[in-house]
Amino acid sequence: MSASLVFLPGCQRVSQYVYLHHYDSAISDATRAIASAQNDSQRAEAYAQRGSAIGEKARYSRAFKLISSAEHARLLDLALKDHGQAIALAPRTADMYYLRGRTYYSQATLAPMVREEAPQAPARLAAAKADFSKAIELDPRHAMAYDFLGLTDEDSGDWDQAIADYTQLEALQPNSRYRLADAYCNRGSFHLKDKKHDLAIADFEKSIEIGSSADACQCEPYNPLLAIYLVQQPDLEKARAIAHRAQAAGKWIAPEYLEKLK
Repeated sequence: MSASLVFLPGCQRVSQYVYLHHYDSAISDATRAIASAQNDSQRAEAYAQRGSAIGEKARYSRAFKLISSAEHARLLDLALKDHGQAIALAPRTADMYYLRGRTYYSQATLAPMVREEAPQAPARLAAAKADFSKAIELDPRHAMAYDFLGLTDEDSGDWDQAIADYTQLEALQPNSRYRLADAYCNRGSFHLKDKKHDLAIADFEKSIEIGSSADACQCEPYNPLLAIYLVQQPDLEKARAIAHRAQAAGKWIAPEYLEKLK
């Protein structure tokens, strides 16, 4: 969301107005497109776009508690009806399922922000997964469907499947390899938590091999790997090798690990 949302209350109200006006305009545009459509393909696209816009308006409004849970459910029902119309008109078009999956997925992401929506998240993730999978069935080269399928599996805690999804995505879009690197790193973190050190090492090494960007939003493999070699399975030679690789790649190393390496 816009950084202005964290500023003064007046600025927040302006930002909310801008976002909601954007969605309302998109809904109006799609409604006109439905009325003027010359064929089922155009009509399906317009319904899908209106469904997506209504869904995003519902998500945004609920995330900032501008509407009640009941109103959010009403808007989401309208969005899903539009997506259903789109699929009925173009049942063999991958994008129709992909866009409905996006709506389901975006509603699932409300859970961390609005506690009352958390019970709905698993069902929404399952519906999103079904739609992204259908999109891929219809178009095996639908990269965005693979991308969001991976995100859905991540949020469901299925790291093995997320890695499989992102492996397919990387084959279609090599510049998306950071997704795969991040998935290996995250799975490694879960192995580390479960004290499965050999599995964690393998995943952290794979993340580094693929090319983890290790930005602020992603899992970072170098430091947990250093922790294993300095604490859980002490091996100073391997620890130094990891540190050298991290420094050569311009990655940050925790000061306490640098101190141990001395």
